[in-house]
Amino acid sequence: MELLRPEATLLSLGDRVLSFDREGRLYHYFRQGMTYKRALDGSLHLRYREGVRRRRKLAPEEALSVYREGLALAEAHLRDETRRREVLRWTPEALLDPGPYQRAYAWPISILPPDAYLAVVLQATTGCTWNRCTFCSFYQDRPFQKRSPEAFAEHVERVRELLGRGMLLRRGVFLADGNALALSEPLLPLLEIVQRAFPGEPVLGFLDLFSGLKKEASWWEGLRALGLRRVYVGLETGHAPLLALLGKPGYPREVVALVGALKRAGVAVGVILLVGAGGKPFAQAHFRDSLALLAELPLDRGDLVYLSPFQEDPRTPYAALGLEPLPDVEAELKAWAGALRRLGLRAGRYDIREFLY
Repeated sequence: MELLRPEATLLSLGDRVLSFDREGRLYHYFRQGMTYKRALDGSLHLRYREGVRRRRKLAPEEALSVYREGLALAEAHLRDETRRREVLRWTPEALLDPGPYQRAYAWPISILPPDAYLAVVLQATTGCTWNRCTFCSFYQDRPFQKRSPEAFAEHVERVRELLGRGMLLRRGVFLADGNALALSEPLLPLLEIVQRAFPGEPVLGFLDLFSGLKKEASWWEGLRALGLRRVYVGLETGHAPLLALLGKPGYPREVVALVGALKRAGVAVGVILLVGAGGKPFAQAHFRDSLALLAELPLDRGDLVYLSPFQEDPRTPYAALGLEPLPDVEAELKAWAGALRRLGLRAGRYDIREFLY
C-alpha cells in the first residue's frame, strides 16, 4: 500500500515500511524489527532491540545494499508516477554521497534536543564559546567562530538547496552550534535572514547560564519578535559542587533569574539535566538539589525538563576522575521522572545516542 502525503511518500509492505521525503530520498526503513535511518550526510544508521536497544552506523557497503533494496521495492510497488519519478531518480551511490551535506555544513551537527530532530539546523556559529566542560566532547574538533551576515546568508541558501522539497518534513529552525544565542547584537541580522528564508518558522537554540544572565527580559522580547520560541538551557545539575566538577561556569541558582527573564519575554524553556553525572558519590545530592531548584522555576505546560542519561566519554577530563558510576541509570531515570511529574512538570528523555540529523 502506498500513502502519498504532502511531506512524504510511504510504502507499507507487510513487515516492511519505507518512507521517502519529497526529494525522493529514503530516510526511514522498517524491516522485520530493524529500523534504518538515513542522515542528511548520506550515512545509514541501524536501530534494533536485542534484549536492550542497540545502535550502530552501517559501513558504506552495508548502506549501499540497504539503499538498493529500498529502491528496488519502490520500483516494484510504487504506482503514482510523480512519486516514482521523485524516488527512482536516485541511485544508491547518490543516497550515500556526503558531498551535498558537506557543501551546506562546514562542521557536523553534533547534537540537538529530541524535539528539534526535525528542525532545519543553521550554523550561525560553529563550536562553543566556553568549550571547557569536563564531560563534553561535542565541539573539541572546531574553534568557536561566528558567521558574518553575508557568510550566514550563503550558508542558508546551501542548506535550502540540500533540503529541497525535503523541507516539507522539517519543523522549525535550530540556531546552532553549541550556544549561538550567546551572541549579542551580531545575532539580530542573522535572525532577520532566518525570517526571510523560513517565514513563520519558530526558532530554537541552546543557551548557557553564564551568557544568558547577561541579557535582560527586554533582549529576549526582541528576539521573540524575530522568531525565537524555545531556549534550551544546559543546567546539568542543581548541586553546585557537581556543576563545578563538570566544568560549567556559573552557579545553579542563577537559572532562576534566567528562566524568569525568558518566561517574561514569552519564550518557552527546555531545561536539561544529566542523570547519573557524578556517579554514586554525587547521586543523592544531585537528585535532591536539582529537584529543589526545579520546584522554584516558573515553568508551565509549554516548557520541558529533559532527563539525559549521562554518557561518560573516555576522551574527556571527566573520565580521568574515576568516579564510580551508578549501577542502574535506567532506574534512576524513572525515579527522576516520577519526582518531576509529582511537581507538575513535563519530563522527557534526552539520550544523546539517539541523535541523528
